[in-house]
Amino acid sequence: MNFESLPQDQWTRIRPEGCHWRTGFDIARPVLEAGAVVTTCCLKTHGYGAVFTMSLKVSVGMVHRHNMGELHSSSQNMRKMITEINQAYAPALIVLDGIEAFTDQGPMSGTRKRADVILAGTDRVAIDALGVALLKSLGSNKTIMNTKIFEHEQIARSSARPRCHRA
Repeated sequence: MNFESLPQDQWTRIRPEGCHWRTGFDIARPVLEAGAVVTTCCLKTHGYGAVFTMSLKVSVGMVHRHNMGELHSSSQNMRKMITEINQAYAPALIVLDGIEAFTDQGPMSGTRKRADVILAGTDRVAIDALGVALLKSLGSNKTIMNTKIFEHEQIARSSARPRCHRA
């Protein structure tokens, strides 16, 4: 589904408790109303503030484009804001394509290595933790290699945060 073509009445404002968004963010209503959400992602590092882009980061694509300026200009809180997006819904299935991975730079170009794996599950934290472990096994950038898996902010914060409610 192309969320960018949705009319304004198809977006719902979300304000998680302890939110790092100024006034919350708008998420595509079909995500909230779907009987099941299946997400697909790839095994990638991210050369900007997110460090890696897998199952947690893919949820950014469900947020209205007018929220992107705030997200991308908040290098200090970007990973916290990604965590907050993921509080808004629970996927029924996550499929991560790890056939080929970006082990440095990313998400669109950088060092590539073959991992030859596909991961599937329902737990975004577990998928991303396994993904980071795979990046480490392939030899990745300093941030991936020098940070323990559950000390990466997206993983640490997401494993500790409950789901949120609509504003």
